[in-house]
Amino acid sequence: MTNAGKPSGHAALMDEVYRGQRHIYDFTRKYYLFGRDTLIEGLEAQPEMRVLEIACGTGRNLARIGKVWPGARLYGLDISAEMLKSARAALGDAARLGEGDACSFDAATLLGEPQFDRIVLSYSLSMIPDWETALDHAAGLLAPGGQLHIVDFGDLEGLPRPFAAVLRAWLARFHVEPRLVMPATAARIAAARGLILTSKRGPLSYFKRYVLTAN
Repeated sequence: MTNAGKPSGHAALMDEVYRGQRHIYDFTRKYYLFGRDTLIEGLEAQPEMRVLEIACGTGRNLARIGKVWPGARLYGLDISAEMLKSARAALGDAARLGEGDACSFDAATLLGEPQFDRIVLSYSLSMIPDWETALDHAAGLLAPGGQLHIVDFGDLEGLPRPFAAVLRAWLARFHVEPRLVMPATAARIAAARGLILTSKRGPLSYFKRYVLTAN
């Protein structure tokens, strides 16, 4: 934040991008953010489990998690105050939300919990400049036996090259960049933290899912 209390850096950029788009975000993104609902269905979030979505945006995923896994305790974190306006309107008191940087937020202070049983990163690492730090920070918030679930753009190698090039250029307009070294980074973080890593490639390598599980 600046001295005037206004967001700066990446927070300001995200507010600028989503100030208007947040009103149509969920309608438009459903056509290309594939794999999100499959991730949610695989969470196995039992009642009273603490489920955190980092970069929760409009709250769409948290609302669905609440329906698929009733009784789970929902938490959301986003750097954009504009997106959190939509999330609060959508979720009400069904989730505890906090505004902060995915790379460094203090979960206990912002959300009242130091650890979580399930953590979700859904098409967010491709938008976070220091995404490797964000991924490592999320992994460090896992409770014993907890799982970090990730879905994001893959390498797009299964798509025709002209289409993949157009898609990458279009995504770049929204400050989105597929993280081609995600497999190696996830493996490195899992090894360093003693986590078990599994991954699954989506059709045409459009997206890829990862699960990091704590012992």
